[in-house]
Amino acid sequence: MCGIVGYVGLKEKKEILLDGLKELEYRGYDSAGIAVIENKKLSNFKAVGKLENLALKTKNYLSSGFGVAIGHTRWATHGKPTELNAHPHLGEKSFVVHNGIIENYQELKRKLQGSGVTFVSQTDTETIVHLFEYYQKQNMQPFEAFEKTVDELEGAYATLLISEVEPDTIFFAKNGSPMLVGFDDKDIYFASSDTPIIGKAKEVYYLNDGEYGYAKDGNIKLYDKNGEKTFTKQPLSKDKFTAQKDGYRFFMEKEIYEQSRVMSETMMGRINGNSIHFEELDQEFLNGIDSIKICACGTSYHSALASSYLFERLARIPCVVEIASEFRYKEPLLDKNTLFITISQSGETADTLEALKMAKRAGLKSLSICNVDNSSIVRESDKTILTRAGIEKGVASTKAFATQTMVLWMLSIYMAIHRKTISQDVLTGEINAMIHTPKALLVNDELHTKIHRLSKRYLHGHGFFFIGRDIFYPLALEGALKLKEISYLHAEGYPAGEMKHGPIALADSHLFTVALMPRTMHYEKIKSNVEELSARDATILAISPMPFDLADDFIQTRYDSHPMLEFFEMMVITQILALEISIRLGNDVDMPRNLAKSVTVE
Repeated sequence: MCGIVGYVGLKEKKEILLDGLKELEYRGYDSAGIAVIENKKLSNFKAVGKLENLALKTKNYLSSGFGVAIGHTRWATHGKPTELNAHPHLGEKSFVVHNGIIENYQELKRKLQGSGVTFVSQTDTETIVHLFEYYQKQNMQPFEAFEKTVDELEGAYATLLISEVEPDTIFFAKNGSPMLVGFDDKDIYFASSDTPIIGKAKEVYYLNDGEYGYAKDGNIKLYDKNGEKTFTKQPLSKDKFTAQKDGYRFFMEKEIYEQSRVMSETMMGRINGNSIHFEELDQEFLNGIDSIKICACGTSYHSALASSYLFERLARIPCVVEIASEFRYKEPLLDKNTLFITISQSGETADTLEALKMAKRAGLKSLSICNVDNSSIVRESDKTILTRAGIEKGVASTKAFATQTMVLWMLSIYMAIHRKTISQDVLTGEINAMIHTPKALLVNDELHTKIHRLSKRYLHGHGFFFIGRDIFYPLALEGALKLKEISYLHAEGYPAGEMKHGPIALADSHLFTVALMPRTMHYEKIKSNVEELSARDATILAISPMPFDLADDFIQTRYDSHPMLEFFEMMVITQILALEISIRLGNDVDMPRNLAKSVTVE
């Protein structure tokens, strides 16, 4: 995700910003920029690509003496990775950096354009600086204008703003996206995580949602909806690598816990009242489409397979899912009325890219679902929907799978509305379930402790079956993949109804069965399948909101009002199970043997 650094003080500001942004490279970015006010003069620099490009642009620039400075590394969500879209964004006399997504930016943008403001970027962030200057021109004091601006923002944001109208001050606000303030004597630092200020600041305050204020004269003034408030500083960690992990043991563990927040960013601006909106698409794009073909590999294939149930059930459109490495060589029949969807976390998956090129040559409309803007698959596709998952350092995908699945779910609803195949009641139920999904992805300590405790039972044996029905079959495939990727234990995902067609021959006390048993979907059917395995003495781990007497281990889920809420909650449980088994086996969770994050060869 995007990174923020800020500084108020006497030190050389360019190096503080560049060093800080360097520490945030692990979060992923596609452009970067800095802005400095010194001696009441505002300077700024931006560059696309790596920080080396920004360093090259600023090699002859020095900032000495007192000043304020902000910097940013951007992961594109609105608009391509260009210098115009890079942060900081400029008003007439002010600059802003921002992490998160302003949900109501289109409404605010129309209001500002109506008053004569000209926008130069495609981003939601630019709205913030223009809104600040809009209010400041109405004879408001700068902080009053900033307060008014923050009050109008909807969505997630961590933002810093500097302005020539108050050149010794940084204004800040936080809601949903992380940001902290660091202190060292009279120097004040801002950052979106600890690492940029470790070794610089001695103490830190982690901003809470809804807090805002300004830094000036070596102090900060902090406010929330109740007015000015006091705060307590705490010592700052000195371990940068641990700080990158935010205290988690592994990046994969951190990324599992991030899924609740990331999912909110995936949905922001796309759930519009009781409808779905993709600014990346127009309704005409779907005209003439009467079927869907999805190509993907690995985890992305599993998200695609889950979505095929949703496309056919909700949008009433035929949907075929292909493994990209097989699709390329089967001499497929391609119809121009088919929408060709490719899914890739990196956007560089070789087999998927080649499948896309085949579809393009055949004249099909193409849509990519990807996490990396300006990647090869994105550039090759007619349209793209970004998942906004941020970088994944763990090789075994977690939040990429979750966000891909959410985008596909939203897309199935979008198509259902377009095709008029969904009733108002069903639509309302789907939107309501989507809104509650971040809660289903939260991991509480009690759940994690329970999975850690029971994981010791599953270190040996001759293999695992993950079983489920309907959308829970692709989830079973994904659960098995996660386990085999990082534990190196043999695991298979199966449709529960297929067990008696051969695989049940393997059942004995040393066969571990992870049964996904949702209340909202075919519960009695899968219960019967699990009973058959139990009768053959298989060891059963049941994951369900409904207690199951025959289970050797049972993890009770909380959400049972909608299949997708059960899907996402069970997804988290299978991810943590794989994590804890792998840790007990002493494996490198983040860098499993023989695997790479992006598969760029056949």
